[in-house]
Amino acid sequence: MNNTRFATAIHIMTLLAKSPQEWLTSEWIAGSINVNPVIIRKEISVLREAGLIISRQGKEGGSQLGKNAELITISEIYKAVKNTEVLGKKNQNPNPACSVGKEINVHLNTLFEETDHLVVKFLGDRSLQEFADQFE
Repeated sequence: MNNTRFATAIHIMTLLAKSPQEWLTSEWIAGSINVNPVIIRKEISVLREAGLIISRQGKEGGSQLGKNAELITISEIYKAVKNTEVLGKKNQNPNPACSVGKEINVHLNTLFEETDHLVVKFLGDRSLQEFADQFE
């Protein structure tokens, strides 16, 4: 698994939390993460849809947190950008004639749901502010 969406989203959100009065551009954020600004704009769009950030366009444009960093939880960020299961993908076409193959995805669904629940529970109510306070 090589999914960096959560890491990218946390990086974006931490930068915004560290500069709450500034409108940070996708180009500036991309420079910090060392990725293409298009990737940042895509994640900003997802985070904006989740109500975690606000953005404005134009010469004075950029993004800011949509609410105080103390009110944003790490689990909210995780849920906003989660696009794959923690454990990966299921097998697409298992053999229905096989005693395991015909039921594997049903049991994997349960396992995936339980794992995701544990991840969200572990992230819990830890706030973005708590995370951001680790940086100088």
